Amino acid sequence: MNPHPNLHGTCRSLGHQAGTSLVESAIVLAIVATLAGSVLPGWKDARERRLLDAASAQVATDLRLARSLAMAQGRPVRLSVNASAACYVVHTGPARACGCDEAARSVCDDGAIALRVATLPSGARIRLSSTSASMLFDADRGTVTPTGTLRLQSADGRAVHHVVNIMGRVRSCSPGGQVAGHPAC
Repeated sequence: MNPHPNLHGTCRSLGHQAGTSLVESAIVLAIVATLAGSVLPGWKDARERRLLDAASAQVATDLRLARSLAMAQGRPVRLSVNASAACYVVHTGPARACGCDEAARSVCDDGAIALRVATLPSGARIRLSSTSASMLFDADRGTVTPTGTLRLQSADGRAVHHVVNIMGRVRSCSPGGQVAGHPAC
């Protein structure tokens, strides 16, 4: 028999508990929520910046591709933009012979051939616009008619412009130098 009955009960109540209490869990959740709240906007901003950079690089590459294909194949090549579907097509044939449908697939007629179809990432919230619906790259000199500017703009207002001059060369810039890695327009 235990000579000190209260001591035995006290030791048992001071023993280690398994798990966490409701208060401890609430404190941990509050800390995690605070950290997530401060990190999430920065992560979202960085993600949008990366998506704009990637889309911008692809558009510049495809403009150069259209010029190169025209000269390599010895036939005119076009880059046609469908801003409402957020896509564009590099193709042969007349100006309105190829385009993108709402599912971002190429749609061609009149014997035109789609050489490349590109769409902006869905959910990226990047808007595509162009001063010219279709640019024709000449097979002999690589010149372009008409000249034009393709604009990519993210939801937060950052933008990259790709200016195609008469020689078919592409110059990329960002209005006010908003996007790192691009000179100011």
